[in-house]
Amino acid sequence: MTRFLVISAVGEDRPGLVNTLSESMLELGANIDESRMALLGGEFAMILLVSADEAVIDKLQQALPQISQQTGLTISGKETTPRPEGERTMPYEVTVVAMDQPGIVHSVTDFFASRGINIRELSTRTYAAAHTGAPMFSMEMMVDIAAGNRLSLLRNEFVEYCDDQLIDAMIEPVAG
Repeated sequence: MTRFLVISAVGEDRPGLVNTLSESMLELGANIDESRMALLGGEFAMILLVSADEAVIDKLQQALPQISQQTGLTISGKETTPRPEGERTMPYEVTVVAMDQPGIVHSVTDFFASRGINIRELSTRTYAAAHTGAPMFSMEMMVDIAAGNRLSLLRNEFVEYCDDQLIDAMIEPVAG
């Protein structure tokens, strides 16, 4: 029976971390199904979804403290199940650009949460505007919109919300 484990790893960045972690998964017999990795400040952060049979997952969970010590990363694992097949949804990409300001992530995510729309992925960054050096903010999200949702109404509400918040944004279906 296949089991799934979500592994998170965080620590000081240096070359070879991805190689060492992926090698550990390979040696133990686990398959990396999905991964997200990023450099946040001077810290490296990784989230993996691995799958394997029961014995391998048990062995991997027992090996995590040793892998943590070997890499210098703080590593944790949590068993999970495959993503359930729920109601039919369509993935949409949301792109937001605005002057950087406290609370913008909460404000944008609240717009979608208040409408029962699940955020599947979210990535943000700040940067200096090219000519002025003004602090800018950008966000990319993948959201799941239920097939029965009236998209034209949602788009209109989102445009109105963005205008009120002085945010430039787009919401587009993900090309399949």
